Amino acid sequence: MKYVLLLFLLVGFSVFGQKNNASEFTYNEYLAYVKKYHPLVKNANLEISKAQANLLMARGGFDPKIEVDFNKKQFKGTEYYSILNSSFKIPTWYGIEIKAGFDNNEGIYLNPENTVPNKGLTSLGISVPLGQGLLINQRMADVRKAKIQIQLSQAERKLQAIAVLYDASLSYFNWKKAHNEVKLYENYKVNAETRYKGIQSLIKQGDKPAIDSIEAGIIVKNRLLSLEDAQLKLNKAKLELSNFLWLENNIPLELSDALIPESQLEFTIQETLKTNDLVNQDFDIANHPKINALTSKIDILTIEKKLKANMLLPKIDIGYTYLSEPSYIDNYQFQDYKIGLDFYFPLFLRKERGSLKLAKYKIQETEFVLNLEKVQLTNKINAQKFEIESLSKQKALIKALVKDNGTMLNAEERLFSIGESSLFLINTRENNLVSAQLAQIILENRFYVSNSELFKIMANPD
Repeated sequence: MKYVLLLFLLVGFSVFGQKNNASEFTYNEYLAYVKKYHPLVKNANLEISKAQANLLMARGGFDPKIEVDFNKKQFKGTEYYSILNSSFKIPTWYGIEIKAGFDNNEGIYLNPENTVPNKGLTSLGISVPLGQGLLINQRMADVRKAKIQIQLSQAERKLQAIAVLYDASLSYFNWKKAHNEVKLYENYKVNAETRYKGIQSLIKQGDKPAIDSIEAGIIVKNRLLSLEDAQLKLNKAKLELSNFLWLENNIPLELSDALIPESQLEFTIQETLKTNDLVNQDFDIANHPKINALTSKIDILTIEKKLKANMLLPKIDIGYTYLSEPSYIDNYQFQDYKIGLDFYFPLFLRKERGSLKLAKYKIQETEFVLNLEKVQLTNKINAQKFEIESLSKQKALIKALVKDNGTMLNAEERLFSIGESSLFLINTRENNLVSAQLAQIILENRFYVSNSELFKIMANPD
Protein backbone atom coordinates (compact mmCIF):
# COMPACT_ATOMS: atom_id res chain seq x y z
CA MET A 1 0.00 0.00 0.00
CA LYS A 2 1.33 3.44 -0.90
CA TYR A 3 1.03 6.45 1.36
CA VAL A 4 0.54 9.93 -0.07
CA LEU A 5 3.45 12.22 0.67
CA LEU A 6 2.00 15.23 2.48
CA LEU A 7 4.17 18.28 3.04
CA PHE A 8 3.07 18.95 6.59
CA LEU A 9 4.00 15.38 7.54
CA LEU A 10 7.43 15.28 5.92
CA VAL A 11 8.88 18.72 5.53
CA GLY A 12 7.89 20.17 8.91
CA PHE A 13 6.00 23.21 10.07
CA SER A 14 8.61 25.86 9.29
CA VAL A 15 7.57 26.10 5.63
CA PHE A 16 4.14 27.38 6.51
CA GLY A 17 5.71 30.67 7.51
CA GLN A 18 6.74 31.08 3.88
CA LYS A 19 3.58 31.67 1.94
CA ASN A 20 5.08 31.41 -1.52
CA ASN A 21 7.02 28.22 -0.78
CA ALA A 22 4.41 26.43 1.35
CA SER A 23 4.04 23.57 -1.12
CA GLU A 24 7.64 23.29 -2.29
CA PHE A 25 9.44 19.98 -1.85
CA THR A 26 13.05 21.12 -2.04
CA TYR A 27 15.81 19.12 -3.66
CA ASN A 28 17.82 19.04 -0.43
CA GLU A 29 14.88 17.60 1.51
CA TYR A 30 14.26 15.07 -1.23
CA LEU A 31 17.85 13.83 -1.17
CA ALA A 32 17.70 13.56 2.61
CA TYR A 33 14.80 11.12 2.36
CA VAL A 34 16.54 9.09 -0.33
CA LYS A 35 19.74 8.85 1.72
CA LYS A 36 17.92 7.80 4.86
CA TYR A 37 15.18 5.48 3.69
CA HIS A 38 15.77 4.17 0.16
CA PRO A 39 16.21 0.36 0.22
CA LEU A 40 19.21 0.37 -2.13
CA VAL A 41 21.01 2.92 0.03
CA LYS A 42 20.32 0.71 3.03
CA ASN A 43 21.74 -2.22 1.10
CA ALA A 44 24.87 -0.20 0.43
CA ASN A 45 25.22 0.45 4.16
CA LEU A 46 25.02 -3.29 4.78
CA GLU A 47 28.29 -3.78 2.89
CA ILE A 48 30.25 -2.52 5.90
CA SER A 49 28.30 -4.76 8.27
CA LYS A 50 29.00 -7.75 6.02
CA ALA A 51 32.72 -6.92 5.97
CA GLN A 52 32.77 -6.68 9.77
CA ALA A 53 31.04 -10.05 10.02
CA ASN A 54 33.63 -11.47 7.63
CA LEU A 55 36.42 -10.12 9.88
CA LEU A 56 34.78 -11.74 12.90
CA MET A 57 34.65 -15.03 10.99
CA ALA A 58 38.33 -14.74 10.02
CA ARG A 59 39.35 -14.08 13.61
CA GLY A 60 37.55 -17.29 14.52
CA GLY A 61 40.53 -19.15 13.06
CA PHE A 62 42.46 -18.15 16.21
CA ASP A 63 39.79 -19.25 18.66
CA PRO A 64 40.93 -21.82 21.26
CA LYS A 65 39.43 -25.25 20.65
CA ILE A 66 38.39 -28.09 22.93
CA GLU A 67 38.42 -31.55 21.37
CA VAL A 68 37.16 -34.75 22.97
CA ASP A 69 37.39 -38.17 21.30
CA PHE A 70 35.89 -41.08 23.22
CA ASN A 71 35.50 -44.64 21.94
CA LYS A 72 34.44 -47.68 23.92
CA LYS A 73 33.74 -51.28 22.96
CA GLN A 74 32.13 -53.87 25.28
CA PHE A 75 30.94 -57.30 24.18
CA LYS A 76 29.54 -60.18 26.30
CA GLY A 77 30.73 -58.65 29.54
CA THR A 78 34.22 -57.99 28.22
CA GLU A 79 35.55 -54.45 27.84
CA TYR A 80 37.57 -54.58 24.69
CA TYR A 81 38.77 -51.00 24.99
CA SER A 82 37.85 -47.59 26.35
CA ILE A 83 39.78 -44.73 24.79
CA LEU A 84 39.49 -41.10 25.87
CA ASN A 85 41.57 -38.43 24.09
CA SER A 86 40.87 -34.83 25.05
CA SER A 87 42.80 -31.71 24.16
CA PHE A 88 42.75 -27.93 24.43
CA LYS A 89 44.42 -26.08 21.52
CA ILE A 90 45.41 -22.42 21.32
CA PRO A 91 46.37 -21.21 17.79
CA THR A 92 48.68 -18.19 17.74
CA TRP A 93 49.43 -15.53 15.13
CA TYR A 94 52.65 -16.94 13.67
CA GLY A 95 51.36 -20.46 13.09
CA ILE A 96 52.57 -21.72 16.47
CA GLU A 97 50.05 -23.90 18.25
CA ILE A 98 49.96 -24.69 21.95
CA LYS A 99 48.20 -27.86 23.02
CA ALA A 100 47.28 -29.38 26.37
CA GLY A 101 45.73 -32.84 26.60
CA PHE A 102 44.56 -35.66 28.80
CA ASP A 103 44.35 -39.32 27.74
CA ASN A 104 42.81 -42.14 29.72
CA ASN A 105 42.72 -45.53 27.99
CA GLU A 106 42.05 -49.06 29.22
CA GLY A 107 40.78 -52.43 28.03
CA ILE A 108 41.80 -56.02 27.38
CA TYR A 109 42.39 -55.55 23.65
CA LEU A 110 43.84 -52.05 23.86
CA ASN A 111 46.51 -51.23 21.30
CA PRO A 112 49.84 -51.15 23.19
CA GLU A 113 50.71 -47.68 21.88
CA ASN A 114 47.56 -46.35 23.59
CA THR A 115 48.56 -47.73 26.99
CA VAL A 116 48.72 -45.01 29.66
CA PRO A 117 49.05 -45.02 33.46
CA ASN A 118 46.01 -45.97 35.52
CA LYS A 119 45.26 -42.34 36.39
CA GLY A 120 45.65 -41.24 32.80
CA LEU A 121 48.28 -39.21 31.02
CA THR A 122 48.50 -35.41 30.76
CA SER A 123 50.44 -33.59 28.10
CA LEU A 124 51.52 -30.05 27.30
CA GLY A 125 53.11 -29.30 23.99
CA ILE A 126 53.91 -26.84 21.26
CA SER A 127 53.95 -27.14 17.47
CA VAL A 128 56.12 -24.77 15.41
CA PRO A 129 56.21 -24.43 11.57
CA LEU A 130 59.76 -23.68 10.42
CA GLY A 131 58.95 -23.32 6.72
CA GLN A 132 55.47 -22.78 5.39
CA GLY A 133 53.10 -21.02 7.74
CA LEU A 134 55.58 -19.27 10.03
CA LEU A 135 55.67 -15.73 8.61
CA ILE A 136 52.29 -15.98 6.90
CA ASN A 137 49.60 -18.65 6.81
CA GLN A 138 45.98 -18.93 5.72
CA ARG A 139 44.61 -17.76 9.08
CA MET A 140 46.85 -14.70 9.13
CA ALA A 141 46.00 -13.92 5.51
CA ASP A 142 42.26 -14.22 6.13
CA VAL A 143 42.36 -11.74 9.02
CA ARG A 144 44.52 -9.25 7.13
CA LYS A 145 42.30 -9.46 4.04
CA ALA A 146 39.17 -9.10 6.17
CA LYS A 147 40.52 -5.88 7.72
CA ILE A 148 41.24 -4.46 4.27
CA GLN A 149 37.82 -5.66 3.11
CA ILE A 150 36.23 -3.22 5.57
CA GLN A 151 38.01 -0.34 3.81
CA LEU A 152 36.98 -1.77 0.46
CA SER A 153 33.36 -2.05 1.63
CA GLN A 154 33.36 1.58 2.76
CA ALA A 155 34.44 2.64 -0.71
CA GLU A 156 31.92 0.35 -2.41
CA ARG A 157 29.16 1.63 -0.13
CA LYS A 158 29.81 5.16 -1.37
CA LEU A 159 29.81 4.05 -4.99
CA GLN A 160 26.54 2.16 -4.60
CA ALA A 161 24.88 4.97 -2.69
CA ILE A 162 26.02 7.63 -5.16
CA ALA A 163 24.53 5.65 -8.04
CA VAL A 164 21.12 5.67 -6.30
CA LEU A 165 21.36 9.37 -5.47
CA TYR A 166 22.30 10.18 -9.06
CA ASP A 167 19.29 8.32 -10.46
CA ALA A 168 17.08 9.95 -7.84
CA SER A 169 18.42 13.38 -8.84
CA LEU A 170 17.64 12.78 -12.50
CA SER A 171 14.05 11.91 -11.53
CA TYR A 172 13.75 15.13 -9.53
CA PHE A 173 15.13 17.22 -12.40
CA ASN A 174 12.76 15.52 -14.83
CA TRP A 175 9.88 16.30 -12.49
CA LYS A 176 10.90 19.94 -12.30
CA LYS A 177 11.32 20.18 -16.07
CA ALA A 178 7.87 18.66 -16.67
CA HIS A 179 6.31 20.90 -14.03
CA ASN A 180 7.81 24.04 -15.61
CA GLU A 181 6.55 23.02 -19.05
CA VAL A 182 3.04 22.49 -17.70
CA LYS A 183 3.06 25.93 -16.08
CA LEU A 184 4.36 27.48 -19.28
CA TYR A 185 1.63 25.95 -21.45
CA GLU A 186 -1.04 26.78 -18.87
CA ASN A 187 -0.10 30.46 -19.07
CA TYR A 188 -0.11 30.51 -22.84
CA LYS A 189 -3.36 28.58 -22.98
CA VAL A 190 -4.97 31.36 -20.92
CA ASN A 191 -3.42 33.95 -23.22
CA ALA A 192 -4.68 32.14 -26.32
CA GLU A 193 -8.21 31.81 -24.91
CA THR A 194 -8.27 35.47 -23.90
CA ARG A 195 -7.06 36.51 -27.34
CA TYR A 196 -9.64 34.24 -28.98
CA LYS A 197 -12.47 35.87 -27.05
CA GLY A 198 -11.13 39.32 -27.91
CA ILE A 199 -10.98 38.48 -31.61
CA GLN A 200 -14.56 37.22 -31.54
CA SER A 201 -15.69 40.52 -30.00
CA LEU A 202 -13.83 42.50 -32.63
CA ILE A 203 -15.38 40.36 -35.39
CA LYS A 204 -18.86 41.06 -34.02
CA GLN A 205 -18.08 44.77 -34.05
CA GLY A 206 -16.86 44.50 -37.63
CA ASP A 207 -13.28 45.53 -36.81
CA LYS A 208 -11.68 42.20 -37.79
CA PRO A 209 -12.35 39.65 -40.54
CA ALA A 210 -13.98 36.37 -39.58
CA ILE A 211 -10.93 34.38 -40.70
CA ASP A 212 -9.03 35.72 -37.66
CA SER A 213 -11.36 33.67 -35.48
CA ILE A 214 -10.16 30.48 -37.20
CA GLU A 215 -6.52 31.40 -36.71
CA ALA A 216 -7.06 32.29 -33.03
CA GLY A 217 -8.93 29.01 -32.53
CA ILE A 218 -6.04 27.05 -34.04
CA ILE A 219 -3.66 28.59 -31.50
CA VAL A 220 -5.99 27.64 -28.64
CA LYS A 221 -6.14 24.03 -29.85
CA ASN A 222 -2.37 23.89 -30.25
CA ARG A 223 -1.90 25.21 -26.71
CA LEU A 224 -4.39 22.65 -25.36
CA LEU A 225 -2.58 19.85 -27.20
CA SER A 226 0.81 20.94 -25.89
CA LEU A 227 -0.59 21.27 -22.37
CA GLU A 228 -2.09 17.79 -22.44
CA ASP A 229 1.20 16.28 -23.59
CA ALA A 230 3.11 18.21 -20.90
CA GLN A 231 0.62 17.03 -18.27
CA LEU A 232 1.19 13.43 -19.35
CA LYS A 233 4.95 13.87 -18.96
CA LEU A 234 4.42 15.42 -15.53
CA ASN A 235 2.29 12.53 -14.30
CA LYS A 236 4.88 10.01 -15.47
CA ALA A 237 7.66 12.08 -13.86
CA LYS A 238 5.79 12.05 -10.53
CA LEU A 239 5.45 8.28 -10.62
CA GLU A 240 9.13 7.92 -11.47
CA LEU A 241 10.03 10.22 -8.58
CA SER A 242 7.87 8.20 -6.19
CA ASN A 243 10.17 5.21 -6.75
CA PHE A 244 12.77 6.97 -4.63
CA LEU A 245 10.49 8.10 -1.78
CA TRP A 246 10.31 5.80 1.23
CA LEU A 247 9.80 5.92 4.97
CA GLU A 248 10.92 3.70 7.82
CA ASN A 249 10.01 0.03 7.74
CA ASN A 250 10.22 0.11 3.92
CA ILE A 251 6.98 2.04 3.48
CA PRO A 252 6.73 3.43 -0.09
CA LEU A 253 5.40 6.94 -0.64
CA GLU A 254 3.50 8.57 -3.46
CA LEU A 255 4.13 12.17 -4.38
CA SER A 256 1.23 14.44 -3.52
CA ASP A 257 -0.21 16.73 -6.19
CA ALA A 258 0.05 19.55 -3.63
CA LEU A 259 3.85 19.47 -3.85
CA ILE A 260 5.87 21.35 -6.42
CA PRO A 261 9.62 21.29 -7.11
CA GLU A 262 12.00 23.89 -5.75
CA SER A 263 11.67 27.13 -7.71
CA GLN A 264 15.14 28.48 -6.86
CA LEU A 265 16.99 25.24 -7.53
CA GLU A 266 19.54 26.84 -9.86
CA PHE A 267 20.84 28.90 -6.92
CA THR A 268 20.97 26.05 -4.36
CA ILE A 269 21.91 22.93 -6.31
CA GLN A 270 25.67 23.43 -6.16
CA GLU A 271 25.58 23.99 -2.42
CA THR A 272 23.37 20.91 -1.95
CA LEU A 273 25.66 18.69 -4.04
CA LYS A 274 28.84 20.38 -2.77
CA THR A 275 29.98 21.08 -6.31
CA ASN A 276 30.33 24.85 -5.86
CA ASP A 277 33.90 24.67 -4.50
CA LEU A 278 34.99 21.99 -6.95
CA VAL A 279 34.22 24.16 -9.96
CA ASN A 280 36.88 26.64 -8.83
CA GLN A 281 39.27 24.23 -7.09
CA ASP A 282 41.19 21.06 -7.88
CA PHE A 283 39.84 17.76 -6.60
CA ASP A 284 42.21 15.29 -4.96
CA ILE A 285 41.42 11.95 -6.57
CA ALA A 286 43.63 10.10 -4.08
CA ASN A 287 40.66 9.97 -1.69
CA HIS A 288 38.15 8.98 -4.37
CA PRO A 289 36.17 5.81 -3.49
CA LYS A 290 37.06 4.16 -6.81
CA ILE A 291 40.76 4.77 -6.15
CA ASN A 292 40.42 3.57 -2.56
CA ALA A 293 38.56 0.47 -3.71
CA LEU A 294 41.20 -0.43 -6.31
CA THR A 295 44.00 0.25 -3.81
CA SER A 296 42.32 -2.03 -1.29
CA LYS A 297 41.96 -4.74 -3.93
CA ILE A 298 45.69 -4.46 -4.68
CA ASP A 299 46.46 -4.78 -0.96
CA ILE A 300 44.31 -7.91 -0.74
CA LEU A 301 46.00 -9.38 -3.81
CA THR A 302 49.41 -8.54 -2.33
CA ILE A 303 48.58 -10.56 0.77
CA GLU A 304 47.46 -13.40 -1.48
CA LYS A 305 50.76 -13.16 -3.38
CA LYS A 306 52.76 -13.40 -0.14
CA LEU A 307 50.75 -16.45 0.83
CA LYS A 308 51.46 -18.04 -2.55
CA ALA A 309 55.18 -17.20 -2.25
CA ASN A 310 55.25 -18.83 1.18
CA MET A 311 54.03 -22.05 -0.44
CA LEU A 312 57.41 -22.29 -2.22
CA LEU A 313 59.05 -23.04 1.12
CA PRO A 314 59.25 -26.61 2.39
CA LYS A 315 56.68 -27.60 4.97
CA ILE A 316 58.58 -28.37 8.18
CA ASP A 317 56.56 -28.74 11.36
CA ILE A 318 58.22 -29.76 14.62
CA GLY A 319 56.42 -30.52 17.82
CA TYR A 320 57.37 -31.17 21.40
CA THR A 321 55.01 -32.50 24.05
CA TYR A 322 55.78 -32.98 27.71
CA LEU A 323 54.12 -36.09 29.19
CA SER A 324 53.24 -36.69 32.83
CA GLU A 325 50.83 -38.45 35.11
CA PRO A 326 48.34 -36.05 36.71
CA SER A 327 50.09 -36.30 40.12
CA TYR A 328 53.49 -35.51 38.58
CA ILE A 329 52.55 -32.42 36.66
CA ASP A 330 54.57 -30.21 39.00
CA ASN A 331 57.61 -32.44 38.86
CA TYR A 332 59.05 -31.77 35.43
CA GLN A 333 61.12 -34.61 33.99
CA PHE A 334 62.91 -34.22 30.69
CA GLN A 335 62.88 -37.91 29.91
CA ASP A 336 59.06 -38.01 29.52
CA TYR A 337 58.20 -36.43 26.22
CA LYS A 338 56.95 -36.92 22.71
CA ILE A 339 58.49 -35.20 19.69
CA GLY A 340 57.50 -35.13 16.05
CA LEU A 341 58.77 -33.86 12.72
CA ASP A 342 56.72 -33.46 9.53
CA PHE A 343 58.46 -32.64 6.24
CA TYR A 344 56.84 -32.05 2.87
CA PHE A 345 58.33 -30.55 -0.27
CA PRO A 346 57.25 -31.04 -3.93
CA LEU A 347 60.25 -31.52 -6.21
CA PHE A 348 59.19 -29.29 -9.10
CA LEU A 349 56.87 -26.83 -7.37
CA ARG A 350 54.95 -26.34 -10.63
CA LYS A 351 51.61 -25.81 -8.91
CA GLU A 352 53.06 -23.35 -6.40
CA ARG A 353 55.07 -21.41 -9.00
CA GLY A 354 52.02 -21.21 -11.27
CA SER A 355 49.84 -19.90 -8.45
CA LEU A 356 52.43 -17.26 -7.59
CA LYS A 357 52.62 -16.07 -11.20
CA LEU A 358 48.83 -15.78 -11.40
CA ALA A 359 48.82 -13.75 -8.18
CA LYS A 360 51.42 -11.39 -9.65
CA TYR A 361 49.45 -11.03 -12.89
CA LYS A 362 46.29 -10.16 -10.96
CA ILE A 363 48.16 -7.39 -9.14
CA GLN A 364 49.52 -6.02 -12.41
CA GLU A 365 46.08 -6.15 -13.97
CA THR A 366 44.54 -4.21 -11.09
CA GLU A 367 47.39 -1.68 -11.16
CA PHE A 368 46.73 -1.06 -14.85
CA VAL A 369 43.06 -0.45 -14.06
CA LEU A 370 44.05 1.88 -11.20
CA ASN A 371 46.31 4.00 -13.41
CA LEU A 372 43.62 4.18 -16.10
CA GLU A 373 40.97 5.11 -13.54
CA LYS A 374 43.09 7.98 -12.22
CA VAL A 375 43.43 9.48 -15.69
CA GLN A 376 39.76 8.95 -16.52
CA LEU A 377 38.57 10.50 -13.26
CA THR A 378 40.78 13.54 -13.77
CA ASN A 379 39.52 14.03 -17.32
CA LYS A 380 35.88 13.46 -16.33
CA ILE A 381 36.11 16.03 -13.55
CA ASN A 382 37.71 18.60 -15.83
CA ALA A 383 35.15 17.91 -18.56
CA GLN A 384 32.27 18.43 -16.13
CA LYS A 385 33.80 21.64 -14.82
CA PHE A 386 34.05 22.97 -18.38
CA GLU A 387 30.47 21.91 -19.08
CA ILE A 388 29.09 23.61 -15.97
CA GLU A 389 30.96 26.81 -16.78
CA SER A 390 29.68 26.73 -20.37
CA LEU A 391 26.09 26.04 -19.29
CA SER A 392 26.25 28.96 -16.84
CA LYS A 393 27.17 31.26 -19.74
CA GLN A 394 24.44 29.75 -21.93
CA LYS A 395 21.90 30.34 -19.18
CA ALA A 396 22.71 34.03 -19.20
CA LEU A 397 22.37 34.16 -22.98
CA ILE A 398 19.05 32.31 -23.08
CA LYS A 399 17.71 34.54 -20.31
CA ALA A 400 18.49 37.59 -22.43
CA LEU A 401 16.98 35.88 -25.47
CA VAL A 402 13.72 35.21 -23.59
CA LYS A 403 13.61 38.81 -22.45
CA ASP A 404 14.13 40.12 -25.99
CA ASN A 405 11.43 37.84 -27.42
CA GLY A 406 9.06 39.03 -24.69
CA THR A 407 9.78 42.62 -25.62
CA MET A 408 9.09 41.88 -29.29
CA LEU A 409 5.77 40.22 -28.41
CA ASN A 410 4.67 43.15 -26.26
CA ALA A 411 5.57 45.56 -29.04
CA GLU A 412 3.62 43.51 -31.57
CA GLU A 413 0.57 43.47 -29.31
CA ARG A 414 0.67 47.25 -28.99
CA LEU A 415 0.83 47.58 -32.78
CA PHE A 416 -2.09 45.18 -33.09
CA SER A 417 -4.13 47.27 -30.66
CA ILE A 418 -3.80 50.30 -32.95
CA GLY A 419 -4.47 48.28 -36.07
CA GLU A 420 -0.93 48.23 -37.46
CA SER A 421 -0.24 44.51 -37.01
CA SER A 422 -1.96 41.17 -37.54
CA LEU A 423 -2.87 38.15 -35.49
CA PHE A 424 -0.44 36.10 -37.57
CA LEU A 425 2.51 38.27 -36.49
CA ILE A 426 1.45 38.11 -32.83
CA ASN A 427 1.25 34.34 -33.00
CA THR A 428 4.67 34.22 -34.67
CA ARG A 429 6.18 36.41 -31.94
CA GLU A 430 4.53 34.32 -29.24
CA ASN A 431 5.73 31.05 -30.76
CA ASN A 432 9.28 32.42 -30.80
CA LEU A 433 8.92 33.33 -27.12
CA VAL A 434 7.54 29.90 -26.27
CA SER A 435 10.42 28.23 -28.10
CA ALA A 436 12.93 30.39 -26.23
CA GLN A 437 11.34 29.61 -22.86
CA LEU A 438 11.26 25.88 -23.62
CA ALA A 439 14.93 26.10 -24.57
CA GLN A 440 15.54 27.87 -21.27
CA ILE A 441 13.84 25.04 -19.35
CA ILE A 442 15.88 22.44 -21.23
CA LEU A 443 19.09 24.36 -20.60
CA GLU A 444 18.34 24.65 -16.89
CA ASN A 445 17.72 20.91 -16.79
CA ARG A 446 21.09 20.31 -18.47
CA PHE A 447 22.71 22.52 -15.83
CA TYR A 448 21.14 20.44 -13.03
CA VAL A 449 22.12 17.16 -14.66
CA SER A 450 25.67 18.37 -15.23
CA ASN A 451 26.06 19.23 -11.56
CA SER A 452 24.65 15.86 -10.55
CA GLU A 453 27.08 14.12 -12.90
CA LEU A 454 29.94 15.96 -11.23
CA PHE A 455 28.45 14.88 -7.90
CA LYS A 456 28.42 11.30 -9.15
CA ILE A 457 32.04 11.52 -10.31
CA MET A 458 33.09 12.88 -6.90
CA ALA A 459 31.27 9.90 -5.31
CA ASN A 460 30.84 11.50 -1.91
CA PRO A 461 27.22 10.87 -0.84
CA ASP A 462 27.80 11.82 2.81
